[in-house]
Amino acid sequence: MTEPFADGADYVEFKEIASENSLREFVAGVFGWSPWWVKGLFGVRYLLAKALRLDTASVPRTGRLRPEDVGFAPGDRIAFFTVRAGDPERYLVAGVDDSHLTGYLTAEAVPGGFRLGTIVHFHNRVGPAYFALIKPFHHLVIRGMLKAGAARTAAAGPRRQWTARR
Repeated sequence: MTEPFADGADYVEFKEIASENSLREFVAGVFGWSPWWVKGLFGVRYLLAKALRLDTASVPRTGRLRPEDVGFAPGDRIAFFTVRAGDPERYLVAGVDDSHLTGYLTAEAVPGGFRLGTIVHFHNRVGPAYFALIKPFHHLVIRGMLKAGAARTAAAGPRRQWTARR
């Protein structure tokens, strides 16, 4: 279901990880992961965005996200992303629009785990320059998000089964 969002994209990347979590648990872990160094990177991004006069220059507020709070309907908000498409059993596409680019973060259930995707569309010449600056950190952030989404914690207890309404 991510194909329409990837059409004409300037950057597309998918990474997979094994996990027994539900898609809701995976997405909650991915979007709720925010260690101190990622918050620091967003602080630097804030300064860069101000210097480049980008539309969205604020530092996002993130924190622990519970699986039951993850929405899959278009228009639902997850962290600073807006859900564009989703099915609680199969996939989620969340996006953020800026004057210089549109970025999508996708999560798909695959046999034995999940695929996390990054899709980026540049809107002007600032887009590729900005992305070149953040790309080295992007890989570190995505790796951390994958691990956080796939992790099982003792506090979480037994695996919950989530049912989708049709």
